[in-house]
Formats: sequence, structure tokens, C-alpha cells
Amino acid sequence: MPRDVWLTRAIRQSVFAIVASVAACGGPTHDTVLTFSGSALGPEAEVVGRQLARFNQLHPEVHVELRVTPDAADQRHQLYVQWLNARAAVPDVLQLDVIWTAEFAAAGWILPLDRFAPEVDDFLPGAIAASRWRGVLYAIPWFVDVSLLYWRTDLVDHAPRSLDDLARAARPSQDRGQVRYGLVWSGARYEGLITVFLEYLEAFGGGILSDDGQVIVDRPAAIEALTFLCREVAAGGVSPPSVLNWREEEVRLAFQSGDAMFMRNWPYAWPLLQQASQSRIAGRVAVAPLPARDGRSSAALGGAQLAINAHSEHPQLAWSLIRFLSAPEQMIERARLASQLPPRRSLYETAALADALPIPIPPLRQALESALPRPVTPVYSELSEILQVRVHRALTGQEAPDAALRDAASEMRTLLSRSGLAASPAAP
Repeated sequence: MPRDVWLTRAIRQSVFAIVASVAACGGPTHDTVLTFSGSALGPEAEVVGRQLARFNQLHPEVHVELRVTPDAADQRHQLYVQWLNARAAVPDVLQLDVIWTAEFAAAGWILPLDRFAPEVDDFLPGAIAASRWRGVLYAIPWFVDVSLLYWRTDLVDHAPRSLDDLARAARPSQDRGQVRYGLVWSGARYEGLITVFLEYLEAFGGGILSDDGQVIVDRPAAIEALTFLCREVAAGGVSPPSVLNWREEEVRLAFQSGDAMFMRNWPYAWPLLQQASQSRIAGRVAVAPLPARDGRSSAALGGAQLAINAHSEHPQLAWSLIRFLSAPEQMIERARLASQLPPRRSLYETAALADALPIPIPPLRQALESALPRPVTPVYSELSEILQVRVHRALTGQEAPDAALRDAASEMRTLLSRSGLAASPAAP
């Protein structure tokens, strides 16, 4: 069955199931039914099930139902858009990807949360920034993800502190044939490429959008960043041209097989690299924050947030559920069962989190403190698609870096203008 046909049928079936459930709950009942929608695959299913059951026990007057959605982000996004655009009252609580919040807020699909007086001081600044739209809080961070540098402890005695240090450290091992590659990363034309590009932009003092919404990706700092990245995959560079076809798993497998000295990847890779039965470098790997340039280091922020359906009939109960799921004890349990990182800063100073997570805490905490959200805008997905095409063309030598970013910026300004989001005055 073609994918679009399958997805359309799945959406119709899910909507029908929700409508039927609401109709069934219309009769006399002692419970208020609250619906939660998010991922429930593998370990996530166990932790979500445990925590929703615990909430039900603490609130006997409420019954929380889990509405399972597709695990693929694009399919879940499409399902949410169909539900919310139809002004469906359920699900009450939604799990959002970190880059969706501004889109859903601008559309009026999720409730502002400031009315509930949430305490957000303990959350990572980047995670809270991604939860706001035009200064208003619309979501609460649930778990986060952050990019890291993995390095071979048998080939170098410390992690490189700068981008130049990394290149210098990698070259001798490559020349001696100890590794084929210096640094491997996700360079295929997809969202992962933009997270890498964002890190280099920050290191060079550039960006995609300014704080006031102007397109700045064609400014000198951004061009310098992309030029540097292009040199990494050019002949004699620290990275192989093949990374331009790789996503996270191809990157992990190359590093895990002993072919690379450094790897840029996410925390999920850590326990896999430690399995001696599968990894040729088990016990010879460490992690560190990504290397800096001129003192500037950053990492791309990923993760998920919790938001309330704007048409929910139970917003106060929905907030109670969000507050429960985002409490420290629930986050520690999620870390232990699903290895997902909590967005609360204070937890990284506790023995409980150190015991729950397999990955070393100090470099993880350092990377999270400098983690950057992607541009917070309702049209982020469209902006990302424009950049994916142009940045990839530059990296594959089809277009010069300055021309690629000028073209990207022009298309991005047109998109923002058409969407009514253009900043004034326009960037030069």
C-alpha cells in the first residue's frame, strides 16, 4: 500500500477511535477521562505506562488514556495537524517535537501555560527558549537530547578543545593508518545536517535567524562557517566525502567499527559503543562537548515537550498531568528506563541521575548548558528544507558557499514575507 494512502487511512482510523471514545464517555461516569498522546515504543512504552498508572492512582477521579501515535515524527506531526485543525478536544496533552511548538502556538492549537504559573527556573535555558513563542510559554520540556563529541582514548589522551585541535589530533593517526577517517558526522540532506550546520554557525559567531527574526544566514560569519565545513569534506580534509550520504546510524557504525578517531553524534550511541560483542572499540571511547572556536562552543538541542490542546475540555487537569510528568522523580525514572535526558539542571548534580544514566554526567551537563535550540518560528520546517538543499549543494561542490547561502537567504526571506513573519527592516 502506498505510504500516503496508508497514512490517510491511519489518520481516519485514529480520529474515528477518538470520536468513538468520547461518545462512549458521554454517559454517566464517575471518572473524568483525560487523554495523553505521544510515543510509546520500546522502553518509552514502559515508562509512560508506569507514570500514567501512577497518576491515575493519585487522582482516582481521573482516568488517563494513552493515545498512541506513529513513532515517526513526520507522521505524528501530520496526525496532530489533522486533529487540531479540526478543533478536536482530544488528545488533551500532546507530546511535541522541540521544533513544533512555535508552529502549533502560532496556529492557536495549544494553550499558553503562563496562567498556571509554572516554575521554569530549573529548566535548561535552551529548552525553555524552544518552549516559548513571542515571549509566551506554550510547552514544558519533557526530555532533551544534545550532540556530543565521541573520541578514541587509545589514540589521543584528551578531547580536542577547538576545531583546529581536532584536525591536528586526527591527522597523525590517519597518516599512520590507525584510522581511515578523522571525524565522522551526519551530512546527508535531512534535518540532521542542519543541526551540524547550526553548531558550526555558532562556533563562528553566525546564525540562521537573529533574535528579532531577521535572516542572517548569508552574513560573513555564516559564510565562513560553511566554508570551513566544506574544507572538512574536501580532498585531504578531516572527514570523508561519504559523510554527505550518512545519517546517525551510518556515522555510529563507522566509528564503532574502528574507522574513525572522532564522531559527532547523540547520547543514544554511548551504550551501543560499550557492547564488546558488537563494538570493536568498547572500553576505548569517551565523550566531550563539541570543540569550540574562539571560546565559542555549542551543541544542537533536541528533545520533546508537553503541551495542552487549546480545545481541551479539561485544561486544569491537563496541566496537573504535565506537572506530574515533568517532576524530578518522573524524569529520573525516565532516564533509568528509557535513557532519556532530563531538562532539569539540578538533576545533573544528583547521584540518582548518575546511577540512572549509562553515559558520564560531567561532559553531558557541560554540553547541555551550551545547547542551542533551532530557530523558534512557525515555519521552521520550511526554512530547514531550504537550508538542507543549499548547504548540501555547497558541501558537494555544486555551489560556492557564499552563493549557496545568498540563495538560501533570499528564499527564506520570501517565505517569511509570504507567511507574514518578515522582520523589519530586512537584513542586508
